[in-house]
Amino acid sequence: MRTKRAKESNIKRRWWVVDAEGIPLGRLASNIAKILSGKHRPDFTPEADTGDFVVVINAGALVLTGRKAKLKMWRRHSGIPGGYKETPYGELLQKDPKFVIEKAVKGMLPKGSLGRRKRSKLKVYATSTHPHSAQKPEALSIH
Repeated sequence: MRTKRAKESNIKRRWWVVDAEGIPLGRLASNIAKILSGKHRPDFTPEADTGDFVVVINAGALVLTGRKAKLKMWRRHSGIPGGYKETPYGELLQKDPKFVIEKAVKGMLPKGSLGRRKRSKLKVYATSTHPHSAQKPEALSIH
């Protein structure tokens, strides 16, 4: 008996819309990564991009549990002496909620060209409006 492997050309991709209002960041990101990877499908194949599209709305109303808004930091370095910078996630969430979700999901997807293709199917919007209504996305509930 042979194992059937999914081909990317035969995949019928679905569109999902997720309302991020009141959902913790980690729970939201892990569920989105599962959908983007295609692990919710019976024909999941690790080496192929079998995932669906995900549209996240109300990213600005995301929740950081505990004291993460003040204590969790986004750290970066410019490469020059004295170029180390830190920004609290609470401040980052107010300034650019799209970046926070994309960064969390990026860390849960594979690295390399396959991960970049999977990430390109994620669309994040800070408000409740999005331009993907023509694709007829289905609501995805995350608790």
